[in-house]
Amino acid sequence: MAGSIIGLDRTDIRILDILQNDGRISNIKLAEEVNLSPTAVLARVQKLTKDGYILGYEAKLNPEKLNNNFVVFVEVLLDRTTPNALEDFSIAVGDYPEIVECHMISGGFDFVIKIRCASMEEYRKISGHILWKLPSVKETRSYPVMEVIKESSKIKFKK
Repeated sequence: MAGSIIGLDRTDIRILDILQNDGRISNIKLAEEVNLSPTAVLARVQKLTKDGYILGYEAKLNPEKLNNNFVVFVEVLLDRTTPNALEDFSIAVGDYPEIVECHMISGGFDFVIKIRCASMEEYRKISGHILWKLPSVKETRSYPVMEVIKESSKIKFKK
């Protein structure tokens, strides 16, 4: 991995890559992996966190075991795209944990949302009780997922 990201050297990039694959790795093991002392690697991790490269740590949960494995992508068209309407919609989306992702997009729709829930029946309730009550919603198109082939939040580093 080349140090092609401004402000990061090869060791920083290696640390980020290791941490995104195992956020629970011990500081001692991480230090061994990158050939630094535990004190030096801890200082780098703290700096990477302070500088905003590391946003936090979380466990990856099994949605099937938690009865949350039904995924629906929803395209959302607003009735107007004024700055206030876009902001109101964006803020409102944050109030609903069923909406796990929301992206403003260009094209025929304004946003694409990813929803996680237990079933189509639950999604129908979410559609009626949440989606259509979000500010300025004019139209939605839903795409229930039949099978998840790949899902990751990992970032690929350029080599």
